[in-house]
Amino acid sequence: MSRLKALGAVTGITLLVLAAALIYVAGRNLLELRPADSYQDAGVHTFVAYRVLPSQVPNTGASGRDRRMNPTKTIYKVPYLATDGSGYQWSEQVLTESIGQDMVDAETTVERRVLRIPADHTYIVVSTDQTAESYTDGLRERYVRILIPAAAYILLYSVIQFVLRVWRHKRVD
Repeated sequence: MSRLKALGAVTGITLLVLAAALIYVAGRNLLELRPADSYQDAGVHTFVAYRVLPSQVPNTGASGRDRRMNPTKTIYKVPYLATDGSGYQWSEQVLTESIGQDMVDAETTVERRVLRIPADHTYIVVSTDQTAESYTDGLRERYVRILIPAAAYILLYSVIQFVLRVWRHKRVD
């Protein structure tokens, strides 16, 4: 029985730390989220895949010795360039180099909407059905979906701890 209590305590505290970290990250991202009116719609552009690029990223899928021996892994990205000469570009990740090369060889074209951010002289590329409003609403909804369960867990954990302390206190008296 004491092992079960210890496991429950460790699990509860671990989930509490995880919930706090989720609240911190999602809350920070929610506060840094740009309003929709800070984006300018640059219209829908046609993009073409033009090469395959290998890229090294941290190997988060491995653990223990595997991660120490292989701290990075290679992923492949296919960059797309706007066909109208505007200079807009974006990239997507593919599973293998051969899949990416097939996309380049087929001269795959994709239509995407470009949203400019004049304050930073940058831009983002989203799907054609998205607008600045739907993009920011989607991000806001995503962060709130992270915040609510994490906050609910912290509240539930606190209530359970309070009830257990009151119950133990009454049992001792």
